[in-house]
Amino acid sequence: MADNTHKLEIFRGLLKFRSNQSKIWGVLIFLSIVTIIEVVLGIVKPEVLMNIFLGAKIINWIFIILTLVKAYYIAWDFMHLRDETSGLQASVVITLIFLIAYLVFILLVEGNYIFDVMYEGFVSWNF
Repeated sequence: MADNTHKLEIFRGLLKFRSNQSKIWGVLIFLSIVTIIEVVLGIVKPEVLMNIFLGAKIINWIFIILTLVKAYYIAWDFMHLRDETSGLQASVVITLIFLIAYLVFILLVEGNYIFDVMYEGFVSWNF
């Protein structure tokens, strides 16, 4: 951060604020809206979102995507990642993308193994 000032816009400059306080309120409102959408979807569970897509229900994919959006935005604004050099930004983002992909791979492989063990009858479904 060369000039010790924070950028007062969000959404890649689409929404600009006059002060840091108004920007904090704007970010809070955005994160609250995303959280409210998650909570409402979790309570209502629309039947159209219960279809399977790529091995999981569509509603689960929506939860994963919204959670990643919130995590990205918290890191980008509250941890001031946007004010850092592009090299540091790239190193953080590329590392996180790799780790998230690796975690998804492990969860899918292990989950499939456990399903196969339970389905083949090696262990009964008694839990």
